[in-house]
Amino acid sequence: MEIYLDANATTPVLPQAREAALAAMAEDFGNPSSIHSTGLKARALMDGVRARARRVLGAGQGRLLFLSGATEGIQTAVLSALSALRDAPGRPALLLYGATEHKAVPEALKHWNALLGLHLEVLAIPVGRDGRHDLDWLRAHAPRAGLVCTMAANNETGVISDLDGIAAALAGSPALWMVDGVQALGKLPLRLEDRGIDYAPFSGHKLYAPKGIGLLYVREGAPFTPLLAGGGQEGAWRSGTENMSGIAALGAVLAELEAGRSFRDAATLQGYRDRLAAALQQAFPGLVFNAPPELCLPTTLNFAVPGISAKVLLDLFDAAELRVSGGSACSAAQARPSDVLQAMGLPSWQAAASIRLSFGPVTDPAFIDEACARIAVCGASLRDSCLDPSAPGLAVPADGLTRFVVDGACCYLLADAATRRAVVVDPLPELTDRLAQWLRCQGYGLAAVLDTHSHGDHASSAGELWSALAQVPGPIDALGWPAGADAIPLGTRRLTRLPVPGHTLDSTAYLLHDAQGLRLVFIGDTVMPGALGRSDFAQSAPLDYAASLVRLQQAVGGDTLLLPGHDYDDRFASTLAVERAAQPLLADVLAGRLDAAGFAQAKAVLECDLGLTAYQTVACGARVDGGCSGADSEMALTELQALLARHPDLLLVDVREPYEQRLGQAPVLGPRVRCEAVALSGLPDALVEWQTLPPTTPVVFFCRSGNRSSQAARALRRLGHAQAWSLRGGLALLPRPAALDAALAI
Repeated sequence: MEIYLDANATTPVLPQAREAALAAMAEDFGNPSSIHSTGLKARALMDGVRARARRVLGAGQGRLLFLSGATEGIQTAVLSALSALRDAPGRPALLLYGATEHKAVPEALKHWNALLGLHLEVLAIPVGRDGRHDLDWLRAHAPRAGLVCTMAANNETGVISDLDGIAAALAGSPALWMVDGVQALGKLPLRLEDRGIDYAPFSGHKLYAPKGIGLLYVREGAPFTPLLAGGGQEGAWRSGTENMSGIAALGAVLAELEAGRSFRDAATLQGYRDRLAAALQQAFPGLVFNAPPELCLPTTLNFAVPGISAKVLLDLFDAAELRVSGGSACSAAQARPSDVLQAMGLPSWQAAASIRLSFGPVTDPAFIDEACARIAVCGASLRDSCLDPSAPGLAVPADGLTRFVVDGACCYLLADAATRRAVVVDPLPELTDRLAQWLRCQGYGLAAVLDTHSHGDHASSAGELWSALAQVPGPIDALGWPAGADAIPLGTRRLTRLPVPGHTLDSTAYLLHDAQGLRLVFIGDTVMPGALGRSDFAQSAPLDYAASLVRLQQAVGGDTLLLPGHDYDDRFASTLAVERAAQPLLADVLAGRLDAAGFAQAKAVLECDLGLTAYQTVACGARVDGGCSGADSEMALTELQALLARHPDLLLVDVREPYEQRLGQAPVLGPRVRCEAVALSGLPDALVEWQTLPPTTPVVFFCRSGNRSSQAARALRRLGHAQAWSLRGGLALLPRPAALDAALAI
């Protein structure tokens, strides 16, 4: 069962609202502008909903318009206010909006300010650490303001604005006042007329009505300019035939709200929130709330967990079928810190790691019980995966290779469960705490921390990692290799090294051997997938580069997997055979067509972006995979069904991380289908095995959304396995397990 905790983004439609909408479509379908009986019935329905909204909102004699939602309402209000300012004598100088407003507000101000040719100064009203407006600042600027825009309650944090304090700060000011009431509807008494609010937009889908219906309150006497002109509906204030099914549905929601039948009271909702907060704190002991609960809506929690990214938490919750969001739903697809939390002055890590949990006011106790139980399971999964820095877990000893990426730079952790020892290759300072936490939780000691080369732009963080673990290495060289050692043993595996000067004078490749022989190579920046590593640093050895590449080919051959020090486009790994096909410059030197000096000169030209097309092809060009676009490697469920019929040897691979796999089961596709769990972070290790698959064996990857599985499919295709696919849309678009088995008819 899905537990939906993202009500500030949207809500399901209330059963009464669905019934009202269907009745309006089937019975009261008339055009309210028509004068026959069918039209009059529709008009009566619309007038009844408007009257109810007037009572619920405390609108008094103000005008209420039905429109598509809050964005249209904001645009209409801003256009109305700015049109009046353009024609007013003694034009004010400022347009003000709360620093934590929904982005629809500053964007509307910017748009209409420019389009109407006003060019007024637009300023953000500062907020305090509690998220509330700085009333002293507002009071000082109010005399010069023409329009002030604030929220009744914030969509990300739930912070409730001090509307009475704002009204007092605006006393005597000529400014018009717009209040975004979207999150307040059904949760707070607004008293629009009593507070002197000029404009207030609302959106039905935030309170159990369908999308596409909303309201705009306009105070009696406030200036108004229609956004839409046409047939003159809504008294010529908003043209366009009214959305009668949406209006009927909104009316049903307002009727339940007014009668107190479906909606919980504030005390009950606050009790629900307190239970969820306690469950979160128990599951994630280091958790911090980003806004004071006593100042917030009783239906919203915004939090962050130190040391755990928002992405990890979102994937974790989603695997447990808990639907939450990172900040505002309108900007959740953009991986950046919350503007709202930054405006509140929170630390950057907190703004970047924030999670919003919100529920609606018709929630019942059973729903909260289940949500709390699943939150507890999420916390246990993080601890068992050694990802919670504040609490030990019961982790299964890890074995094999894990890849970490920070802004394109790659770091590798090679762990051996039998000896409880690990090697880190190319450590990154951003990962020191995370790696140390993981190693402590697993009870692993460090066998070595190795760099593949000295860095031109930063010092190695190897020393920081040793210190964080309170371990002291024995004698080591500048790159971390144990003095006098020919190899570093790690259980049944061992690392050897191969000098490959060029990118830098000390560039070194590390060769990983197992019982079967050479397994893979940590290549650093000597051969980057799709582009040769730079050789223009002060410590570079460009004249040695060609000989190093030849030596590398002799040592590892053309098909050994190479793991790069940088991976900017999610290639994960490559081989010399693949890179020869992609990089003519590399092919020329390995074939002996280019000597050391010629190679160095050609690389210098390439690094200056001159003659690029002569020595470098597009890395996903015409090779064995026939291209590497995401769409080329995606497969729909119906296509998977057909593929299963032709290939009973199909391999299904779950690339979600272990903390997700613990909570969300893989789809059961029948007894004939092999299924493996290989986290995307462990993909390079598995690629070694998949290189030996018969070329006709299909490999289908899946994850939560299809993004990570698409990366995995493209990576395997680049290595020459053309039958690699990603399940389009991932688990999010699959039917429930029983329905899935039926769909595949296995």
